[in-house]
Amino acid sequence: MSNPPPNYSSSSSSPSRTKDFLSSPALSLSLAGIFRDAREVEDVDNKSTTVEISSDDHQSNSEPARSKSKSKSEENTTIIEEEDDDDDDDVDNNNNNNNKKKRKKYHRHTTNQIRQMEALFKESPHPDEKQREELSNRLGLAPRQVKFWFQNRRTQIKAIQERHENSLFKSELDKLREENKALRETINNLCCPNCGFHNTTTITSTTLSEEQQLRIENAKLKLEMEKLRATIGKHQTGATPSGSSSQVNDQENNRSSLDFYSGIFGLVDKSNIKKIANQALEELKIMASAGEPLWIRSLETGREILNYDEYMKECCSVGQLPLKRSIEASRETGVVFVEIRRLVESFMDVNQWKEMFPCLISKAATVDVICQGEGQSRNGALQLMFAEVQMLTPMVATREVYFVRFCKQLSSEEWAIVDVSIDIDIDNNNKLEDNASLVKCRKRPSGCIIQDKSNGHCKVTWIEHLECMKTTIHSMYRTIVYSGLAFGARHWIATLQQQCERLVFFMAINVPTKDSTGVATLAGRKSILNLAQRMTTSFCRFVGASSNHTWNKVSSKSGEDIRVGSRKNLNDPGEPLGVILCAVSSVWLPVPPYVLFDFLRDEAHRNEWDLMSNGDTVQSIANLAKGQDRGNAVTIQTMKSKENSMWILQDSCTNAFESMVVFAPVDIPGMQSVITGCHSGNLAILPSGFSILPDGVDSRPLVISLRQREKSSEGGSLLTIAFQILINSSDTAKLSIETVESVDTLISCTLRNIKTSLQCEDG
Repeated sequence: MSNPPPNYSSSSSSPSRTKDFLSSPALSLSLAGIFRDAREVEDVDNKSTTVEISSDDHQSNSEPARSKSKSKSEENTTIIEEEDDDDDDDVDNNNNNNNKKKRKKYHRHTTNQIRQMEALFKESPHPDEKQREELSNRLGLAPRQVKFWFQNRRTQIKAIQERHENSLFKSELDKLREENKALRETINNLCCPNCGFHNTTTITSTTLSEEQQLRIENAKLKLEMEKLRATIGKHQTGATPSGSSSQVNDQENNRSSLDFYSGIFGLVDKSNIKKIANQALEELKIMASAGEPLWIRSLETGREILNYDEYMKECCSVGQLPLKRSIEASRETGVVFVEIRRLVESFMDVNQWKEMFPCLISKAATVDVICQGEGQSRNGALQLMFAEVQMLTPMVATREVYFVRFCKQLSSEEWAIVDVSIDIDIDNNNKLEDNASLVKCRKRPSGCIIQDKSNGHCKVTWIEHLECMKTTIHSMYRTIVYSGLAFGARHWIATLQQQCERLVFFMAINVPTKDSTGVATLAGRKSILNLAQRMTTSFCRFVGASSNHTWNKVSSKSGEDIRVGSRKNLNDPGEPLGVILCAVSSVWLPVPPYVLFDFLRDEAHRNEWDLMSNGDTVQSIANLAKGQDRGNAVTIQTMKSKENSMWILQDSCTNAFESMVVFAPVDIPGMQSVITGCHSGNLAILPSGFSILPDGVDSRPLVISLRQREKSSEGGSLLTIAFQILINSSDTAKLSIETVESVDTLISCTLRNIKTSLQCEDG
């Protein structure tokens, strides 16, 4: 990329290098104690968070106990409470009682009214205001009566479901009790024929053996269910419900595969896992510190290459390389600005780990905690984890990997985070990967060695060592994947440096004016940066090939392959409610990545490719720096046309490996409140944008010169363009051919405009 992260200081004795981190003369950040207080600032932000609960859901959740005793006649009756406004009656009533009383009006619905409301309830249990008003006019009822009827109906349905589930749970519990009783009787009746005593050893071993067989069979059945669900998902059409609560949906999609691995994992001796983790730690230390002949630096690319023959001799501790698998190994070193304990905590907390690498991790979960570690430091912590690693394109399949993560303090200033996959024998000495298609990728001893440096810096040496099943990859991405760049150590280090630098600029209390134009307060700056980070994280979540999505391939009129999918957002206030259409396309362009990134992020060129601008001028009304590279910034842009005015929030990110430009139209009054420092969590935003990667083809210079190599010789770019469009605010809307054709036109025209502006029509 054009602007790689700076080479930060690794020693306090070098004042000139320490100054390089804040090389810009206008950039003066107050960094003393910034990460020590970061947790306190986040806690304050969390306390100020407000959650909106709709009256429908609140009422329905508070009524289940009351609804159980409700008769069927009450279901068809609406109770309306009103205050008596008749002054004369009040005077008379005050003679007996000085307080106003409420009277209840009971309205019994007719058979026709109930039938029509039941028909709408089957289609939409949560009708919007417009639907309720239309129904009330048609039935001659007040809108409140219709609203209360639907609330009562939802409460009754929920109560019925709960009673049904409780009865099922009760019957299952009774079966388990009977089975337990039978086992206890068997144990009591079983005696040794020689001595007459109970033979507990035999029954215990028999029971354990049967239990292991049952767990294995259950795991295999769950695997078959996972395969069937994946097959059904590929052939489903229409909108798939997601987005109402993305974290909950991720957990539901992960559950079957996690249960499968957890069932198998329960058969493993935990002490053996600790032994494997310690062996992996020793191997990681060797691979992080060794030079030649273990690591050989390429003269053409400058990257380090693992000498695998030497590796098998010196430090292989986890078995031979199986057949039909490819090996990927890479090493990268970088300096990041973050306290070492905070960085270690980010690796051991799965949610913080996902937030640190949003472009790489689409799903992650902690399957089991084997050892909690010592106190808050987590020294010696050992846990089984699952992760789905992605590229920002649906054209490259994700990698699902299960591994043990081991956290170990090596010295007062050095920590190690070790990842290694465990081989598990489940039947006749067959390995887990031979029986589970889910486990297509394994981690050999990988991870990072973290060294604490002066002034809040950490030196991180990252080792990424993978075994992957050989699969077919799209020709555009074949080079970058097979070379190990896509999922290698360089990608992880570059992303870590970028995220830590973003945190520094977020926590800075003394920001130069030129790095924070258009926003008057520090609270407003933080609120905007939080909103931009949420927008970019959402973009990364929907643009990849995660198993959460179902993509349908569509051939556009201009020849590009477009992947189209849809989802429903039912109750997430951070996105528009309704059916959302997602469309993604990836192309190769004969343009260096930094040229393409600078063109797409510059508001002066936006009207050249953005169809929404209609050729009108786009102006920037706010610009917030979030990194030393001028490309790392959050801007608020305005499009002024004769018809209307529109504001766009844009987040541009770049590092040594990849770049992104993410944007979304925003509500102007809502954005104005965010600028003043108000909480941004409930501002609905639907991101679209671009992901830019190098094509992986390292070109050699044509001449030898003492001058630094020109960036124009860096090869082409892999551009992924993604749009999200709200089809309809009603969750019952269907995806139509006209909608798909319109988004096809949008992507095709945008790509054509980009190619024309960059003069690469033939690319």
